Amino acid sequence: MMGELGKSQLSSLLETVPGLASVLRSPVADAIVNMVRAGAGLRDFDIHEAEELIQYATRRSLVTSAEGAELLDEIKIASRKRAAAKAAKKKAAKKTVAKKTAATKAAAKKTVAKKTVKKSAKSTAKKKTAGKSSKGRR
Repeated sequence: MMGELGKSQLSSLLETVPGLASVLRSPVADAIVNMVRAGAGLRDFDIHEAEELIQYATRRSLVTSAEGAELLDEIKIASRKRAAAKAAKKKAAKKTVAKKTAATKAAAKKTVAKKTVKKSAKSTAKKKTAGKSSKGRR
């Protein structure tokens, strides 16, 4: 079917059918776009897209297969390290939240205890003054 369509017909078809262009786009083009976005920090790095680009470069003799394999190994090691660091950071954040929660609970208990002591002291003082004034009336 593609051979039967002329260039202008294919262009008009791509314009009229939404989403068709992204389906017909090559995986290499998708990988390039997504790697650029990852490099700019707009999305996360995906190792599968890096593999696609390295395979493309190897097929086109832009890099040797040994160089491509070495690069993939470097990427995998860096990706594992990044994932481990991210997990450690997340774990540390959870511990910090737990400590803050515990400290907040302890502070709340102290505040409640202080208020209870103050109320108790006030009620004791009221009882004493009430007792003195009632003795004076008799």
